[in-house]
Amino acid sequence: MVGNDIIDLKEAKQASNWQRPRFLDKLFTLQEQQLIYKSTNQFLMVWQLWSMKEAAYKLYTQLHPSRFYKPKHFECKIDKLRGAVIFQDFKCYVETKVTSHYIMSEARLNEHKLTSHVVKFDFKNSRIQSKVLKTSLLRLIEKRFQTEGELAQVVTDEFGVPRVKFGLKEINVSLTHHGNYGAFAVI
Repeated sequence: MVGNDIIDLKEAKQASNWQRPRFLDKLFTLQEQQLIYKSTNQFLMVWQLWSMKEAAYKLYTQLHPSRFYKPKHFECKIDKLRGAVIFQDFKCYVETKVTSHYIMSEARLNEHKLTSHVVKFDFKNSRIQSKVLKTSLLRLIEKRFQTEGELAQVVTDEFGVPRVKFGLKEINVSLTHHGNYGAFAVI
């Protein structure tokens, strides 16, 4: 199982004011807020922590299908670009990639390698972005698993958790898009 999240940094700068009163208090623990305040780039640290929490939430909801909003309860521990997120008795490992354009975090239960891909969009329509991202994911699945003509499709459960189905197989995946970037991850 896998969870991922991507943050378009340009979009985050334009659309979100993380410095407004109580923003950090609502989303981050005191330890996480200390990481932010001590960081040489507070903006990047805010979005790295947020993407870690979001990726971990997506992984958690694959294991425990549900919907809820408790970002402060997903506690991040960071060592450079690797880390862990803990929520109650759940723990996952998170790896984060920071570029000048985006931050992407990928969560997994153990420290094995994931297959992931980032897509840059040239258009803002989120429905089209979603279709392009899913098509890219399905192409990779068809190649990797040699589906031999079986139609692969992305399906979601009642909580919006995606999987790819082909034949009798189901593969856990995670999809994300924000601003001009999208990404998917597959174990």
